[in-house]
Amino acid sequence: MQLTVRYFAGARAAAGRPEETASAGRSLDELVDELVARHGERLAVVLKAASFLVDGVACHDRRTPLPAGATVDVLPPFAGG
Repeated sequence: MQLTVRYFAGARAAAGRPEETASAGRSLDELVDELVARHGERLAVVLKAASFLVDGVACHDRRTPLPAGATVDVLPPFAGG
C-alpha cells in the first residue's frame, strides 16, 4: 500500500525530484522521518518549515495514519507578493 509525495519549490530542489512514493499507513511524522533518511539534512531543513496537504486538505494532526492512495503535498514557505 503506497501513497504519493509531491514536492514543490524548495522542497523539490532539496529532494532532487518532483515526486516519489512511500508506504501508507504511517503518520506524517513517520513519513517525514523516512524522507529525511532518504534525502538527508537539506530536505530536513525544508520539512521543518513546510506545510503538508493530504489529498488537498491541510494536515494538522501529524500522528494520524496516512491512507493508501493518498497524495501528500510538501509546501515550503513561499516568498513574494
